Amino acid sequence: MKIFNKSILMSACTLGMLAVVSCKPIYKCGDPIPEKKQGGKRLQAVVTERDSLCISLADQKTANGRLTAENKNLQDKLSGQKNINESQSEQLDQQSAQLRQQLTELNQKEKDLQEKEQMLREMQAIIARQDEMTKKLNQTLRDALVGFNSDELTMEIRDGKVYVSMSDKLLFKSGSITVEPKGVEALKALADVLNKNPDIQILVEGHTDNVPIKTAVFKDNWDLSVARATTITRMLNEKYGVAATRITASGRGEYYPKASNDTPEGKAKNRRTEIILSPKLDEIMNLLNNSGK
Repeated sequence: MKIFNKSILMSACTLGMLAVVSCKPIYKCGDPIPEKKQGGKRLQAVVTERDSLCISLADQKTANGRLTAENKNLQDKLSGQKNINESQSEQLDQQSAQLRQQLTELNQKEKDLQEKEQMLREMQAIIARQDEMTKKLNQTLRDALVGFNSDELTMEIRDGKVYVSMSDKLLFKSGSITVEPKGVEALKALADVLNKNPDIQILVEGHTDNVPIKTAVFKDNWDLSVARATTITRMLNEKYGVAATRITASGRGEYYPKASNDTPEGKAKNRRTEIILSPKLDEIMNLLNNSGK
């Protein structure tokens, strides 16, 4: 950028008038001035001032060039920074989108967790009710079967179920599937309780010791255990009216002993019929099925 001040204008005017008056050529910046020339001193002074102005003008041009270069450099930097800002802005947008997606997924996971916690609380409530039902059933059966000895009949709660174990001493003679009178009495008392608790499922399991048996009727202990379980099942259903849909009969032979078969006492404990009573699992199954929808 060219800068003119008052002194430069006056000098330029002076040079212009001298040029008109003398009709002589004006020397260029830096040209030597003849020592002997009409009007030489004044012309020399003006030319000297002009030369100074030429130097100043050259310096100003240099400064202007430097400023122009610096300005271009700044423009380049500004353009580069703008590109960087645009890139960072794009990255920020991408990160924001990812964050929103993660937040959505987190909210969904939190919702799923709340639903599972609610299902767990409901399941715990159902199990608590069933446990309470099992305890009441166990106590009711104890009261109903109080007249039988421990070597004839035992009861316990295991895995949320009531196990009523009736020995062969109470139910059957050796190798027979005919229920003894005292066993009939025990089954009648049991059936009365079961009919008052229709939500209880019933599993009848026959068990034997490991002494081999083979008769015209039974091939082995497995056959005998199944036949005894079936006999008890039919009696509960046909004689005492317990719904057949509630009862399952199975025989486990000698393969699920309660005690060691090495002693007579152990063998006696293993010859038994177990009636396993468990609350229906309908509520829990419905809850699990509904949770999958």
